[in-house]
Amino acid sequence: MQISVRKLNVFKLASTGMLTAVGILIPMFFPKIMIGPAASYTLASHVAIFIAMYISPGVAAGVVFGTTAGFLFGGFPLVIVFRAASHILWALPGALYLSKTDKLNISWYMLRAFSVVIALIHGVCELGVVFLFYTSTSFPVGIDFLWILSFICLGTIIHSLIDFEISNAVRLVLLKQTKFKELAQ
Repeated sequence: MQISVRKLNVFKLASTGMLTAVGILIPMFFPKIMIGPAASYTLASHVAIFIAMYISPGVAAGVVFGTTAGFLFGGFPLVIVFRAASHILWALPGALYLSKTDKLNISWYMLRAFSVVIALIHGVCELGVVFLFYTSTSFPVGIDFLWILSFICLGTIIHSLIDFEISNAVRLVLLKQTKFKELAQ
């Protein structure tokens, strides 16, 4: 059955709103690990973005904006808010890639390869944000600084891979719903 353009637009708008709400609530209330002013790892903080990537690039961009607002409203340090904003640099290309694939029948191996590529881009983007943030301020540069940057990059990659698996489990549950499956195609 063919879904009308109007229903599809309503679905995308509603999905953006719901995923943005989830993306705002997660950084405010979910368990998190804070290490210094630049490193923060909040369980499931990327799940809304990963699910949005399966819907459309526009939904992914909207959710990135919303999750960035969640970190801002959550009172996180500015460097962490900028790290959240950098998610547009991997979410949009990832969503564009998924929009060109048969995302309902993607193989286990291709999905894991996609996850690793996104995690690497994600880690490098957040590393870049922290590097730019601290080199433009009076942060003392030295061995500790390099360790912090490496820790942030590696931590982000691991965090991204874990959140991707959580979002994939949610995606598989959603795909069992006929209406979601029709609209997500």
